[in-house]
Amino acid sequence: MSEYPIFVIIINMALASLLAVGTTPIMVWWERRIAGFMQDRAGPNRCHIYGIRLGGLIQSFADMLKLVFKEDFRPPHIKNKYLYTLAPAIVFFCSFMLFGVIPFADDLIYDSNTYKMQVIPFDLGIMWFLAFASISIYGIMLGGYSSDNKYSLLGAIRAGAQVISYEAAMGLSLISLIITYGSIHINDMVAFQGSLLWGVIPAWGIIIQPIASILFIVTAFAETNRAPFDIAEGESEIVAGYHTEYSAMRFGLFQVGEYAAMTASCAIIVSLVFGGYQVPFLTTEDLKQSLDIVLPALIAITAIGAVVVSLWLLKNNNWVDKTDIRAKENKFLITAICIISALACAFLAYLYLSDRSENTTSLIVMSIQIITFLIKFFVMAFVFIWVRWTLLRFRYDQLQALGWKVLLPLAIVNILVSAIVIVV
Repeated sequence: MSEYPIFVIIINMALASLLAVGTTPIMVWWERRIAGFMQDRAGPNRCHIYGIRLGGLIQSFADMLKLVFKEDFRPPHIKNKYLYTLAPAIVFFCSFMLFGVIPFADDLIYDSNTYKMQVIPFDLGIMWFLAFASISIYGIMLGGYSSDNKYSLLGAIRAGAQVISYEAAMGLSLISLIITYGSIHINDMVAFQGSLLWGVIPAWGIIIQPIASILFIVTAFAETNRAPFDIAEGESEIVAGYHTEYSAMRFGLFQVGEYAAMTASCAIIVSLVFGGYQVPFLTTEDLKQSLDIVLPALIAITAIGAVVVSLWLLKNNNWVDKTDIRAKENKFLITAICIISALACAFLAYLYLSDRSENTTSLIVMSIQIITFLIKFFVMAFVFIWVRWTLLRFRYDQLQALGWKVLLPLAIVNILVSAIVIVV
């Protein structure tokens, strides 16, 4: 494998950075708007810069600026200041590194060379994900321990017990998936899901391994410490848990780390059980061979989808007076989304029509697969937010009972069944 061209490195780094960190203000805004929609209220819509609100997105940037300029107060009773400072950095770093082995598209063939569309081009695969997902708990444990606060310590202990309980089930569910896919490399797993069962059904993990897939999704929720698995931050019992004594950007790093862990979980779930970058019914070779048909079809689907989503947004935006500037701004944003979608489709069509070389075909197929991955990614992020604002927090005994008495036995039985089926 030759040296990677600069544009491949930039694409991989940009995608990983945007999904891990850059989407944090967008995810915060999206979560607030979805919560508002589910609770029949507006959500953030007041904060603005010279009248520009971006549909409430400015509120997220205002919160970020507030954390940056807020006084970084450190309680005087803290004894181990080094661990206290290091803890949030560990959480953020481990969550960010989870994106290192996520394939955003199939291997790119450019100038007869093959390049992996992932940040770190090696094949540790799922082992890399498990390693950094396990290490991130050290940040939470150290944060709670070094704070020298009983509420923080209790939150850290809860988090540690939760991770131990659910990582066992997560690892065993992955064994079933590895047995089925026959590889620990994530790109191989995604490539496997590009095939069809009986020639009609995509061989996604959720279809061929439904038990393992559901177990992995549930345990991924628990690993991210999000509701209903947020007992480590149970404000009704322990103030704010492990980050009670943190403020300013130290607290901000914990929050960014939480959203980075959520987005990383979305990416790995999509890759393992929902086909990753695979377009349903179309492998990479199918896309290359039938691009004359696929590209116009995808452009039409994109145009229709943009119109449908825009009409839905306008229909469900009745909480604000039509003469209000916010109503006009929302219409402008919806129009901008449609225009950007149309321009992106037009650019791909122009690129293909002007140059039908192998390199151009590979780049267009790569773009289609990246867009497919991003669509699945944001749908999974919506599910994370949906679950958070739907289910109540588990009690500690319920959480442990679910992990040890339900998920773990199911994972073990599923391994036995999977192994028997594969051997037979």
